[in-house]
Amino acid sequence: MKLVTRASYGDRIDWTRIVDAIAAGHRMPPAQIEDVFLGPPGRTLLSRAAWIEGLGYGVKSVTVMAENTSRGLPTVQGAMLVFEDRAGALIATIESALVTDLKTAADSALGARHLARQDSKTLLILGAGQVARNVAAAYRQIFPGLERILLWNRTSEKAAALAADLAASGLPAEAVSDVASAAAQADIIVTATMSSDPVLHGDWITPGTHVDLIGAFRAEMREADDALLQKARIFVDSRDTTLHHIGELKIPLASGAITEADVLADLYQLDQGHAGRTGPDDITVFKNGGGAHLDLMTAFAILGDADR
Repeated sequence: MKLVTRASYGDRIDWTRIVDAIAAGHRMPPAQIEDVFLGPPGRTLLSRAAWIEGLGYGVKSVTVMAENTSRGLPTVQGAMLVFEDRAGALIATIESALVTDLKTAADSALGARHLARQDSKTLLILGAGQVARNVAAAYRQIFPGLERILLWNRTSEKAAALAADLAASGLPAEAVSDVASAAAQADIIVTATMSSDPVLHGDWITPGTHVDLIGAFRAEMREADDALLQKARIFVDSRDTTLHHIGELKIPLASGAITEADVLADLYQLDQGHAGRTGPDDITVFKNGGGAHLDLMTAFAILGDADR
């Protein structure tokens, strides 16, 4: 059995390989997935399980402890168990943070590979945490023609610090203070905040822009307003994990601002040839909702890298 940690995996990530592995996973039989939540609010054990025929089984279990921030400890801690498909043998234990980090950015990068203009030059990221850091690196590999990576955060010092770190690693990153102006310049916009209210508005978005919504993950959270969704072609990574679970879509569906028919395809359909972008002026929106099946696809990509 293999044990893979963030430290043992290393910092040199081949994002194209991770994205390709997730794309290949969507050409396999549809996954069975299940989530289990245990414990009181603020002290939760979350277990996400998936099975993909021909690939294998996986369970990622993490504790989410809200008070750990004041203790100087990580809020989320856990591991993923990976099992072989036929005999059910346990083949690996992988640090959960590694799986989550790679899965989240690669999921979005795959969506953008389908939906963003291939000649995109400017990427705007709202947020300055670990997700923003990973997304910047992943997008630059998938879109090597990117010439500018703009970073905005409500706390401007955090955006400036991340921009400096990314620039030191060779990425063309800079911090911006005017999010509306930056959005109007961007070919691709990524939201990676923890906001419960929209931080991105449809009035700011110009024709041809691709918008990647990552941050919202609970029923009361959203990062884009109704106007943006109403003017865009909407796609999701998984209908099962987004439409009636995450506020980004659940809230406008409940209000009637959009309908389920407005969600045109998920990654299974896109990877099987469903039309995504139909022209250079389309505004496309991709909701990254995650899911245990994506963890499983990513885990096998990590194990493939560990064997190289």
